[in-house]
Amino acid sequence: MLPRKSLVPEELALAALASRASRRAVFRERVNKARFIAKSGACNLAHKNIREQGRFLQDVFTTLVDLKWRFTLVIFTMTFLCSWLLFAMGWWLVAFAHGDLDATRKAEFEQCVTNVKSFTSAFLFSIEVQVTIGFGGRMITEQCPTAIMVLILQNIAGLIINAVMLGCIFMKTAQSHRRAETLIFSRHAVISVRNHRLCFMIRMGDLRKSMIIGAAVRLQVVLKTTTPEGEVIPIHQIDIQTDNTITGNTIFLLAPLIICHVIDRDSPLYDLSAMELQCSDLEIIVILEGVVETTGITTQARTSYVTEEILWGHRFVPIVSEEEGVYSVDYSKFGNTTKVATPQCSARELDETPSILMQTLQKSEVSQQSLLRKRSSLRRNSSMRKNVSFRRNNCAILAPKVQFATAQGS
Repeated sequence: MLPRKSLVPEELALAALASRASRRAVFRERVNKARFIAKSGACNLAHKNIREQGRFLQDVFTTLVDLKWRFTLVIFTMTFLCSWLLFAMGWWLVAFAHGDLDATRKAEFEQCVTNVKSFTSAFLFSIEVQVTIGFGGRMITEQCPTAIMVLILQNIAGLIINAVMLGCIFMKTAQSHRRAETLIFSRHAVISVRNHRLCFMIRMGDLRKSMIIGAAVRLQVVLKTTTPEGEVIPIHQIDIQTDNTITGNTIFLLAPLIICHVIDRDSPLYDLSAMELQCSDLEIIVILEGVVETTGITTQARTSYVTEEILWGHRFVPIVSEEEGVYSVDYSKFGNTTKVATPQCSARELDETPSILMQTLQKSEVSQQSLLRKRSSLRRNSSMRKNVSFRRNNCAILAPKVQFATAQGS
């Protein structure tokens, strides 16, 4: 029997296979695309081929603060050791020039520094001078003006080293990003209808009781664009406004808040539908800035949301409730969302055809009513079954037991 010929022409079948293959390639490229800001707030950026490395040495203090802890501790230790060794060499040279190290000196000979007989004793005296320990076994005399100058120089150098290194350690322990560890963002962002408009929403909160003064929120969309002249901009940043009536987007972050961005004509999300959003390569960056109430240091917390982390047709569940006159926040539900009726079209289509929103809401209302009817019927059937089983059990308990007497033969 001959094989049955396909109803689809071969040209169309090959075209379909080619389009599927191209779609898979685009999807893999979108998934493997690196994000600009990590979820933790770290910038995913590598600086390469920096020729003017000397610029970092012009600002030594900032360079020391930006170093990792292990490098800072190594520099801290080596700085003190080198200074002690350097001035120990100076004290040894002073003693050698004055003849303090001569074993054949007279008994009435007065040394520049008493009890400095070798380089080891000179090193110990250097530590005593710079750290101001003062054990009392070694001390400077009036015989050598050079020794007095070395003493003054070592004291000044020790003060400068202590000020720089201790200030560096303090700044590293009090860095602003430490406070940002307790500023949290929701794992996902949502898009749903609020006040008859499509809105992009995230949730943020502060785990500490000490507040962030003058907290301001900024949203930016980062995407790769191409200008009409053919110029490719790999990181094109577009500011988007939040739904806040206060100038400067300042918020009062006392309890977890939902930051809302209305997708209007000025929004870069205005032409994106639910399907187009999943196929795009944009990234939305959220930046929270403010002054720490306890320290007065400006802090900044960052995060970002890629298209896989934006849930279309979802809404955040409420987590703030009033219990016994106190507002309570349940952080176990901080990132929980629930599905709501949301049109799958773009905001532009929703503005041009407002009936889409009404139809979506009517369909959701009808589906909810049908769901409620099904639940009520299921409850009614389960209650009827329970009643029937209860009656049967009662009848079985109340039924008299009948015993038949048999005649015994004589």
